[in-house]
Amino acid sequence: MNLKKINPNLQKALIEHGLTEANDMQRETFSTLKSGGDAVIQSPAGTGKTSTIVLTVIQKLEKTRDESTRALIIVENKEKVQEMEELFLKFGTYTDLSILGVHDKGDIDYDKNIVSLGLDILIGTPNKINAMFSSAGFNINTIKILVIDDAEILFRNRMDAVILRLSNSIEKTQRVFFCNQITERVEVLAEKIMIEPVFFEMEDE
Repeated sequence: MNLKKINPNLQKALIEHGLTEANDMQRETFSTLKSGGDAVIQSPAGTGKTSTIVLTVIQKLEKTRDESTRALIIVENKEKVQEMEELFLKFGTYTDLSILGVHDKGDIDYDKNIVSLGLDILIGTPNKINAMFSSAGFNINTIKILVIDDAEILFRNRMDAVILRLSNSIEKTQRVFFCNQITERVEVLAEKIMIEPVFFEMEDE
């Protein structure tokens, strides 16, 4: 994939899975995301937001560090959790990053035990993530990037308070929203929790 300074192992995995050319969104956002900037990325459904999230997180973390969670990704439902987890396994073929997907119907004690052993990437639904972190006393200041997928849907479903509480618990991290459209709620929360966010508005390719 033709992105400047992309991790060679990540690039190799992307090419093996047919991603040889970056799309407009990936080209325009890669530099900002790689440098650690906060961002809101709006792009229509089916334009590669999930793959962009996955390659961004792998690029940022590169390899395991044997500590608490370093990437936290909030998604809408169990199906989105599973979809993203599968994509991390594909694109992370040549890394040793550990990944866990959690959702409302999973066993919370099992999930907390896995996290306590050391984890790089945690993907989950808002309520499950909130329940895990509020009851387990995990140190979430190790999180280097917080990604909210389908932000406008989650905020429309009144999950913005959960996201705000989680974000406020992390002293310093990169915060990124992905959405199909930038709604007023998306803008308001971005301004509340982000530092000089860059807004990207992509059209259908």
